[in-house]
Amino acid sequence: MNVKRKETGIIYFILLMLLLHGLCGTALAQDSSATLEGVEVVSRHTFSDVIPSQTLNAKQLERLNSLNVADALRYFSGLQVKDYGGVGGIKTVNIRSMGSQHLGVYYDGIELGNAQNGQIDLGQFSLDNVEAVTLYNGQKSSLMQTASDYGNAGSIYIRTRIPHFTMGKKDNFRAKVKYGSSNMLLLSAVYERKFTDKLNLSVTLGTLTSDGKYKFRYMRKNTDGTVAYDTTAIRQNGDVQTLRIEGNLNGLLQRGSWNFKAYTYQSNRGIPGAIVNNVWRREERQVDSNTFFQGSWQQDVTDVYSFRVLGKYANYYTHYQNRDTTVMMVDNRYRQQEAYVSTTHSLQLLSWLAASMAYDLRWSTLSSDVYTCPEPDRWNNMLSLAVAVNLRRFSAQGSLLFNHVRDKGNATHRDKEGNMVSNVAVSMQARNLTPALFLNYYLLRDKSLSLRGYIKNSFRMPTFNDLYYAEVGNSMLRPENATQYDIGVRYTPTSRRLSDGQYDVRKLMVSAQADFYFNNVTDKIIAYPKGQQFRWTMLNLGHVHITGLDLETGASYAFTQNLRASLRLQYTWQKAIDVTNEQDSYYRHQIPYIPEHSGSAIFNFDWKDLSFNYSFIYTGERYSQQENIAYNHLEPWYTSDISLAYRFKVRKCDVRATFEVNNLFAQDYDVILNYPMPRRSYAVAVDIKL
Repeated sequence: MNVKRKETGIIYFILLMLLLHGLCGTALAQDSSATLEGVEVVSRHTFSDVIPSQTLNAKQLERLNSLNVADALRYFSGLQVKDYGGVGGIKTVNIRSMGSQHLGVYYDGIELGNAQNGQIDLGQFSLDNVEAVTLYNGQKSSLMQTASDYGNAGSIYIRTRIPHFTMGKKDNFRAKVKYGSSNMLLLSAVYERKFTDKLNLSVTLGTLTSDGKYKFRYMRKNTDGTVAYDTTAIRQNGDVQTLRIEGNLNGLLQRGSWNFKAYTYQSNRGIPGAIVNNVWRREERQVDSNTFFQGSWQQDVTDVYSFRVLGKYANYYTHYQNRDTTVMMVDNRYRQQEAYVSTTHSLQLLSWLAASMAYDLRWSTLSSDVYTCPEPDRWNNMLSLAVAVNLRRFSAQGSLLFNHVRDKGNATHRDKEGNMVSNVAVSMQARNLTPALFLNYYLLRDKSLSLRGYIKNSFRMPTFNDLYYAEVGNSMLRPENATQYDIGVRYTPTSRRLSDGQYDVRKLMVSAQADFYFNNVTDKIIAYPKGQQFRWTMLNLGHVHITGLDLETGASYAFTQNLRASLRLQYTWQKAIDVTNEQDSYYRHQIPYIPEHSGSAIFNFDWKDLSFNYSFIYTGERYSQQENIAYNHLEPWYTSDISLAYRFKVRKCDVRATFEVNNLFAQDYDVILNYPMPRRSYAVAVDIKL
């Protein structure tokens, strides 16, 4: 362990605590219990929620031992998080076994893009200023959404906090310090300023450092069951340094609202790599510099007509190095640019009937200093039409999306000295029409019990890496299509709920939902890690059938006003099999890295200002390759995390101190084969609101 780094982290921790103590003592803000709630303007042209969804709100997110959005998503049913280990490991999400490229990720209503590989590293997004994270299977239940919302098999919506100010107060300040195992030090601060009743500003700054070192047990068995390797080592080359800055300017208009966001994320991290052939340390490094600007304007022009306009520009830079002299040394730079504009128009035709039309235009480009990498431009035009019906006990939404994608540019191949050896034009296009229909019927008059179902077709083009990258790409890849069928039931009691969202004292509140689904995927594209984390092998599996069941239930009981408990459970069963060719040895085998059984549990217990949280995650057996044989078998794994938090006041400040233990029982496991995860780890945190 690096003693100097550890001492430096402790010094930073103490200095920040002294600074915050001084701020708390000299705060000029007036203390008032009266609250002026923030206003979020949502178009009137919406209808009942008929789409299966799961949400973690700000309070629930605060309780979880999560550093980023990816960690929180592990508690949603139907999702698989690919985690390569450690604080700085890349984290992507797979929805209902269809792949991360079928999952749209929206940050305050605007989609995050990655034309290079189609995967959003959710580890880059902190939870410090997040108000809620919601997963929708199918699509969101709003007509005021972009055309791209209709094109995904599922969507994750990350909604950041809207500033709230107590009466007579114009400034809010929040700071958080967290220090834990692997010399992990997290510092974050949020500043909010109220200029007028209709204009406010929020700025968030966060930094994270860690040496990435942790102990792990590495054990592998031969096909006959004998032990091939069994040793304990320390993970190397997993250090990470990140900086994240986000600014939001929010405005209210008469019957409307607008927002402008600026976001930048900088990171420098080592890539530990896979442990194979007795190689325990890699020399791979990756530098990321991601910046985007986005804005939105939503207006209810009349009681009948509303519109919404969105715009975004993003610039993503990646520098990947492999300095290992035993393999081919690599020093490559990649730059992506994206420009995006969307407009949505909604009409309330009748009291029970509404319609909308949306058009999106997205331009993406990739450039690189790799001498065998082409530099394509992708133009994506999307046009959607949607109709919503909302009756007393029945609601429905139907949509139709036209998607036209065209790639053009030059594939300029150069030798290692930079001399051009070929210049081939890149030209590829695809058109697709994808319909969707969602239905919901309330079985009871109080709308506490509902039956729902949907059918939807989704389409995704291969990414730039899939098609063009010389050492990875496969120019013969076909676009991937998926048809989803879902039928579900939901029970949500509406009575006995108080206005502040809490439940009546001595009342047990139980909610539950279940969804049975079948996904038919043709020309499925999958990616395998190829020795190095940044490299992939791409291929079409052909035809995949995915049958699954998602269960979610929650219960809350208030013993007294000061004593409350809640429980949240999720379970997923999935059978995702390859049905391409009866002659294949892996015909009707479970596709790689998809467990048949998985689930999670979250238990909260609150007594006055003290709260206890226990969370559990289980992932069943999986296979690392297409053939479900003993050699490719991966053992099930589970983790238990606990945290204890106490709230108190120091002069003008609200303070929350937390102690947490992750992987309480020191489980040895891999999410991805040969990428061992940390064993038991600890962290302490102090969160101060001023």
